[in-house]
Amino acid sequence: MAKQPKFYVVWHGRETGVFDSWEACKEQTDGFPSPIFKSFNTRKAAEIAFESDSAFFVGKRSLINQIPKEKLAQIGIPIKESIAVDGAWNITTGVVEYQAVCLDTYETLFHKGPFEDGTNNIVEFLAIVHALALCKQHSWTVPIYSDSKIALGWVKDKKAKTNHPPSEKNKKLFEMLARAEKWLENNTYENPLIKWETKAWGENPADFGRK
Repeated sequence: MAKQPKFYVVWHGRETGVFDSWEACKEQTDGFPSPIFKSFNTRKAAEIAFESDSAFFVGKRSLINQIPKEKLAQIGIPIKESIAVDGAWNITTGVVEYQAVCLDTYETLFHKGPFEDGTNNIVEFLAIVHALALCKQHSWTVPIYSDSKIALGWVKDKKAKTNHPPSEKNKKLFEMLARAEKWLENNTYENPLIKWETKAWGENPADFGRK
């Protein structure tokens, strides 16, 4: 039986790209400082991987091989040209904040907070709407990823369904919620809103890293 061919992705090497043989891959990586490369069983898989962040496939953040292949095939991999948003909540102080990053460059697009007396769901919701408004302003139609199913549902319903009580401390946050809801009522958007699959892809790139 003929040996199944392998395809090699080189993200960091003398030349980068998809290569049809180990010999070609080795030419780009052997002796090169800190090369990043991986083999794939099909050219299509290799091409998709090359257009994605190498950290999803190699290194500490890689969780690709830790879930069933059937499930992974259904989930797919993150779209490189996209925005990821996330919120952070200090359970002790109630202080919250949120931010967004470009998935392909990890550039921070915005960071808001800290705000007093909030919840994680509130800032996750605000982060998504803020990203939508930013995309609308610049005519960007890229996908927006959030790991909060609740916040994605709130955006879909155009309503922040929080049970958190308003107070003097969180007055600013509730003003922002009202503006976000009004924006959703008065605007349309083409950006796909997608759940970030942490178990398959690792931590949300916009995560604050405080777990």
